[in-house]
Amino acid sequence: MINFDYTKPSTIQNAIGVLNKDAGAQFIAGGSNLVDLMKRGVMTPQKVVDITGLPLKAIELRENTIQIGALALNSDVAENDLIKKHLPLLSQAFKAGASAQIRNMATVGGNMLQRTRCGYFYDTALPCNKREPGSGCGALQGYNRMHAIFGTSDKCIAVHPSDMCIALAALNATVLVTGPKGSRRILFTDFHRLPGTTPQLDNNLQRGELITGVELPLNAALAQHSLYTKIRDRVSYAFALVSVAVALDMKGKTIQSARIAMGGVAHKPWRLTAAEDFLKGKEATLNNFQQAASLAMKDAKGYGYNNFKLTLAPNTIVQTLKTLAQIS
Repeated sequence: MINFDYTKPSTIQNAIGVLNKDAGAQFIAGGSNLVDLMKRGVMTPQKVVDITGLPLKAIELRENTIQIGALALNSDVAENDLIKKHLPLLSQAFKAGASAQIRNMATVGGNMLQRTRCGYFYDTALPCNKREPGSGCGALQGYNRMHAIFGTSDKCIAVHPSDMCIALAALNATVLVTGPKGSRRILFTDFHRLPGTTPQLDNNLQRGELITGVELPLNAALAQHSLYTKIRDRVSYAFALVSVAVALDMKGKTIQSARIAMGGVAHKPWRLTAAEDFLKGKEATLNNFQQAASLAMKDAKGYGYNNFKLTLAPNTIVQTLKTLAQIS
């Protein structure tokens, strides 16, 4: 690990000011991803700005929304009574992520900003356009078992690793941001980026902006029928091969509306809007679920080692919908 400077501001404005003045500075909170990347030489900030002293840990009910501070710990959010009652899908996703030890350190804001676990990104001896733009993508013709089947480019086929973010995408969350030009709100589905020609950019934050929290609208009907399914190589501490977050508003056996997002398949949380539109007003039947999954997979493309996801992904969608609707 390289030498670096350290500072710990006590106010949001001071933290933003430090980062805005120093192009080599980087925010740090739980450090569960950044420190690992620094040890491996993938990220080399000249200064780390410790934001753990900022007042951004609250989990609050505000009229028809729940606001979660960016520094709330993953473990605290997962076990919070408000979250378990109103947003059970989010609680399930948190508990599916990482290990208990990491959840006790990792923060909500850091979870949004965690970087891909692509092996070519982590190995500095191999080409990676995300780590070193212009060097190439080793995964395209290499070992790509964990990689994307949606939204890829000829520059990058890495996937977004978070479980929490898949649930936030399905729940229509909004990211709360403050920066040198003031505060703004970003729809969660617009927060992360597809690789395109700039795979080194994971999200749409501007330089100097700080995530202060995330806001989620309450929807009692969706909360009654929601489920997060994660398929992985081992039961604990593994990233998703495929994950599916589903929330259904049901009246009897009729689906009034559906929210579906998938993880492990794209450079960002992947919202399945075609499947959602198809299911609206439909009966909860196996045939309708299979048709929805088929629509969701319309633009999927495998790269060799990850071709199994072309079958695993629709099967996981159907199984999650069947479980929620309690049909065999």
